[in-house]
Amino acid sequence: MIQEQNSRTGSALPDVQSSSDVRHIPIQRVGVKSVSYPVTVKTADGFMHTVASVNMYVSLPASQKGTHMSRFFRLLDETTQPLCKEVVEDLMQRMLTALHASAGTIEFEFPFFVKKPAPISKIPSLMSYRGGFTVTTEDGRTAVTEHVLAPVTSLCPCSKEISRYGAHNQRSHITIDAECAESVPLEDLIHIAENSASCPLWSLLKREDEKFVTEFAYDHPKFVEDISRDAAKALKDDPRIISFRLQVENFESIHNHSAYAQITFDRRAPLCD
Repeated sequence: MIQEQNSRTGSALPDVQSSSDVRHIPIQRVGVKSVSYPVTVKTADGFMHTVASVNMYVSLPASQKGTHMSRFFRLLDETTQPLCKEVVEDLMQRMLTALHASAGTIEFEFPFFVKKPAPISKIPSLMSYRGGFTVTTEDGRTAVTEHVLAPVTSLCPCSKEISRYGAHNQRSHITIDAECAESVPLEDLIHIAENSASCPLWSLLKREDEKFVTEFAYDHPKFVEDISRDAAKALKDDPRIISFRLQVENFESIHNHSAYAQITFDRRAPLCD
């Protein structure tokens, strides 16, 4: 009986969000932020279950009072396929249709795990990274950006050159945000990041592995500028990547600050002399 009364009452409830607004001010982004949601992500070897932090926004015209927040969650519930370029593009189109919007942004960020064998002992362990997708639609154009944050080791060339023994080294973060012409496995972007550093990281290392990574980093000293240029070259050489923003941050071990570099690139931009 209560359900029947609620049903009859609900059919007559006013839709306040769709009413008009007299202030005549458009809103570029309105929606839900920091939604924790379980997702499946497409990987190079299959699928991985993880939990994403999700932001979903649409534009709101000056004439409309509000958007329909519950529809964002319904759209997430209806997204059952593993996340990849094509799936987030489809989610964007469904969001714009459901919210009657002309522009929007959806952001997924999540822990991403790769099983890596140690370099010498070959004992496998899970290494954690940050992964994500951002899809935007503006002025009729939809773009998908893939995101990875890879922790690596950097070793200072100057320290190695001027010291009789040893060289200072530190953990670094390489962040890649790449717009791709096709789905690119997040592992491919991680591989580019790790190959650009003095040495990759592993979760589990035995003594023989620790010896290897210590000596490997010493044999591959790189400034933050070296890491960023090497990574940028690899990204430019990949025809699947249309544009990117690359950031490298070295958490200096002998300074109370970080060293930082950023490189951006877009194949569509006109060439300059």
